[in-house]
Amino acid sequence: MKVAIVTDAWAPQTNGVVTTLRRTAGCLESFGHEVRVLGPDAFRSVPCPTYPEIRLSLQPGRGLSRFLDGFAPDTVHVATEGPLGLAARRQLRRRRWHFTTSYHTQFPQYLRARAPLPVGWSYAALRWFHSAASRVMVNTPHVRDELAARGFRNLVHWTRGVDTTLFRPRDKGFLDLPRPVFVCVGRVAVEKNIEAFLALDLPGSKLVVGGGPALEQMRRRYPEAHFTGYRYGEELAATVAAADVFVFPSLTDTFGLVMLEAMACGLPVAAFPVTGPLDVVEPGVTGILDTDLRKAALGALDLDPAACTAQARRFTWEEASRQFEAHLVPARG
Repeated sequence: MKVAIVTDAWAPQTNGVVTTLRRTAGCLESFGHEVRVLGPDAFRSVPCPTYPEIRLSLQPGRGLSRFLDGFAPDTVHVATEGPLGLAARRQLRRRRWHFTTSYHTQFPQYLRARAPLPVGWSYAALRWFHSAASRVMVNTPHVRDELAARGFRNLVHWTRGVDTTLFRPRDKGFLDLPRPVFVCVGRVAVEKNIEAFLALDLPGSKLVVGGGPALEQMRRRYPEAHFTGYRYGEELAATVAAADVFVFPSLTDTFGLVMLEAMACGLPVAAFPVTGPLDVVEPGVTGILDTDLRKAALGALDLDPAACTAQARRFTWEEASRQFEAHLVPARG
């Protein structure tokens, strides 16, 4: 089967959406499918306002049309709601092709964190976008329930996985920092609520791995914390595994793939009891969920790292990709 994936989130971006699509495409190819991913790198683009690391495609309609005609996919998945996703929706509707979409990001909350836009307006726009899809893939039961309550239809579950050959328990000596080490990995941006972690009064060290528009501001505001910037592959996995507790302060993520990666390294998670952690963490076993993030972080120190690794190993990219494969629909007919 020829599978086309259209996405506004793609390399060189570094985030959970890109990781998910890259791993899914690889698994689909191993299943025997031919996969083509069409991202912003195929078009002229401009930096996203307030977030220059994200590129927005300019006038992708013609290029998208040539891609669909040339590849002639059997099935099409539109992964994001950005300029490229909107162009794909328009093209596919004109052709009367069927397609699937996925809901990765809580854009209403992200936009509200940056501008005083009513959340209801954003959800109305997203509901319109996804209403054209034969199926809308969501990553957790909590997200499915929230979207259903807001009038979204045709919702199906598509879970996530973790590479346990890369993310695994390792030597704690990789980090030369006072113990315990509390680590947070992710985009350093207002919508990720990183400051809720940095402001905590914790023993030992606070470590932030990642980059983003708020990185320099956070460095100036919290000079006692350690900021590594982006890390990748073995260096990222070794850094995470050498910490003691993974702190996930986000209130807006739909899943939080980094929590699975940390758990696979043997780190318990400290997080708020919100969508994402509620579906990934087993409270009191692989993490502590509490409205008091400091209490959660200190409590997580007492949890068994082996239990964290065991739970993470239940999430495989092969299983997640089989779910994705099963939800795809024929484009024509």
